[in-house]
Amino acid sequence: MFFLLTLPFRIAFGLLLLPFVLLFLPFLLLRLLIKSMVFLVVLPFALLMAFIALVCVLTIPLLPFAFIALFIWAVARSTRPVLTSNF
Repeated sequence: MFFLLTLPFRIAFGLLLLPFVLLFLPFLLLRLLIKSMVFLVVLPFALLMAFIALVCVLTIPLLPFAFIALFIWAVARSTRPVLTSNF
């Protein structure tokens, strides 16, 4: 209801300010162009950091199991007899 009551004033002020909006239009377009270029430059780095963070989040909880497996492998490797050849 409030919008309908203020509609004539919004139309009048909109028509009065139209020349100023047209003057600022090139600057608004330039701002949009600069923001889109920055977005295109930053987007690959942001995606790379997100991928690295996702890999870290998924692999860090598995590190204790990896250390246990490495310890078992090292013990098994050190106790295995070494094959020698007599040439």
